[in-house]
Amino acid sequence: MPRAFLFVMDSFGVGGAPDAAAYGDEGADTLGHIAEFCAAGLGDREGLRSGPLRLPNLSALGLLHLAKAASGKIPVGMPMAEKVYASFGAASEVSRGKDTPSGHWEISGTPVTFDWGYFPTEGDAFTPELIEALCNAAEVPGILGNCHASGTDIIARHGEEHIRTGKPICYTSSDSVFQVAAHEKHFGLERLMTFCAIARALLDRHNIGRVIARPFVGEAKASFERTGNRRDFSVPPPEPTLLDRLVKEGRTVHAVGKIGDIFAHQGVSRVIKANGNAALMDATLDAMDVAEDGDLVFTNFVDFDMLYGHRRDVPGYAAALEAFDARLSEVGGKLKPGDLVIITADHGCDPTWRGTDHTRERVPIIAYGPGHRPRNLGIRTSYADIGETIAQHLRIPAGPHGRSFL
Repeated sequence: MPRAFLFVMDSFGVGGAPDAAAYGDEGADTLGHIAEFCAAGLGDREGLRSGPLRLPNLSALGLLHLAKAASGKIPVGMPMAEKVYASFGAASEVSRGKDTPSGHWEISGTPVTFDWGYFPTEGDAFTPELIEALCNAAEVPGILGNCHASGTDIIARHGEEHIRTGKPICYTSSDSVFQVAAHEKHFGLERLMTFCAIARALLDRHNIGRVIARPFVGEAKASFERTGNRRDFSVPPPEPTLLDRLVKEGRTVHAVGKIGDIFAHQGVSRVIKANGNAALMDATLDAMDVAEDGDLVFTNFVDFDMLYGHRRDVPGYAAALEAFDARLSEVGGKLKPGDLVIITADHGCDPTWRGTDHTRERVPIIAYGPGHRPRNLGIRTSYADIGETIAQHLRIPAGPHGRSFL
């Protein structure tokens, strides 16, 4: 029986979303703009990288071909491969919003058809009633922040006061999310997780998608640094996903990185944590060694989004793409006859775009494996086609959404 490997390059959009204007993102193109900046020398950083964006493995798997189909443009400074060794295409999202849960759930065959709850963009993000209930239940003297903010910025702004007062730092973004930053030593990691669990329960009725614990260390503004102990407290998907269906059929789902949290640990057999793209790739390769017939290894590569997209760091994003590309040969070396690899993304986060938030874009679909015959998949109308393709490949019954491209 075959195996499947699903890799989400978190935020690696390829432009062209037909409804981008409705989200204020018309023209956003994560890949296209990174390539354009790199070709113009704006992606250079001493000691990190320089020159045009170089992704030879992804290009040979059809990345530039699908980018042209998605956005109408070939990324600047990147030569088209003469021969493509994978099936390639792009997908538009039908879920409402441009956030992590919606993207991942739709990839797994379950589009989000309801509206998430969001916090106000101006003034205080959280009501006095919510803050009072949260502080009373968690036994804290108050909160800091209470606004839309970048995580690293708000920790720099309030971290020292947080250590001094014991008040957690609470903030949000344009996503349906309530984020809590607290010091691992001075506030306590376990206490932070308890605080977030309380917030999760209070926010359920407001339909907020995620509560995220953002622990950090350091003793002063200049030394504050977020750690790898992040945890997402997500609402569960609204109906069974590909993961649930696989587990029901007796298969093992190996969830690498934040996948377990995104799915509220539903349909997850094995949780594998790692911090950073390099460690996530190492953990993925290890999971490939132990995955048995019929298994799914599902990995989210978070650095593209968390470290570079939100921080609008073009050189960092470009270097991360090149590092990921270089390791794809290791993935190929682990494949057995009949295996299928699908590389995709959950949304965009164009590092050249205004603000710090995700961008509404189409996402790439790259599918390959021993014996897989390459073809042009075109533009798929839903990410759910990815989940249904894996369902067919792993020989489980089809779900109600999406259509396999096998």
